[in-house]
Amino acid sequence: MPHNWPRRLAHCLTQTLGVYYRWRHIVMIDLVQLRTFVAVAEEQHLTRAAERLHISLSAASAHVRAVESTLDTQLFVRASRRLELTRAGQLLLERARSVLNEATLFSSFARELCGKIEGRLVVASSSDPSYSRIGEIIQSLRVRHPLVTTDLRARPSSGAHEGLKTGELDIALLLGRPADSSFNYYELRTIIFRVAGPAAWKDEIENATWARLAGLPWVTPTDSSMAYTVILKELFTDRGLTLNSVASFDNATLGRAMLEAGVGLCLVREDYALEAERHGDIALSPLVKVAYPSYIAHLASRRDDPLIRAFLDAASDIWPDLRQAKPLA
Repeated sequence: MPHNWPRRLAHCLTQTLGVYYRWRHIVMIDLVQLRTFVAVAEEQHLTRAAERLHISLSAASAHVRAVESTLDTQLFVRASRRLELTRAGQLLLERARSVLNEATLFSSFARELCGKIEGRLVVASSSDPSYSRIGEIIQSLRVRHPLVTTDLRARPSSGAHEGLKTGELDIALLLGRPADSSFNYYELRTIIFRVAGPAAWKDEIENATWARLAGLPWVTPTDSSMAYTVILKELFTDRGLTLNSVASFDNATLGRAMLEAGVGLCLVREDYALEAERHGDIALSPLVKVAYPSYIAHLASRRDDPLIRAFLDAASDIWPDLRQAKPLA
């Protein structure tokens, strides 16, 4: 036996104990706290993360502090009006998303084994839910499965994708094109969007070029993850044009209210636009008529989850032609 074996044994024990204590700290992190860390990292703002998770600001702050304390690592630094991840925070973010995703899949697998149709579904929808008939879907779900409760949350499409990946959300109703192969998408309908402006500007709007249209006063979305922002980028930014934004909104209904008050042009759904035009409330640009699909989405790995299947069955009651769509290559 080598003469230095006690020292080598002590070294091995020290390393083993170190690994044990590090993993013990990681295991001790509450999943709710970890989900708050991910939300704050994505929003770069504590208040917005708290609102997104439907918890108090003090609770969100306590969750972040608890994760930092448990890991003995600073995760955020304050920069101007936002929170930025430290290098350690950046490295931990993807791992945290992976852990939350695995926890969601574990719960899904357990329900699949038991075949239970009971539990809580967290569903994201846009702030203008009439296109999806989400209220009717939830009513059908209640009739089919009284033991399933639903938590409905307003969430822009891009943010909904992230929420699905971390298990913060179970189902999302989205505007946009199916672009992520890790999701299953089910097409609801195609929505037509138009550019509308105050009725007093009718002649100018109807005769405006793309450049002139961009130069008129606009009411635009504040959130870059909103489908409205993506559509406006495709229409104007990709043409090298910058919109003359004079006011902004984070809710489609608020945007329409400012449009009707004469503040500026706004992107709106065609069904609303045509009705308002008939009443003489707005004017429509003949240049813009863009189609955008809407979908139900969930993680593809949860396709056999009884809760997911129950929601899709209820959606099929309202949308008999509901069918799965292939993600774009």
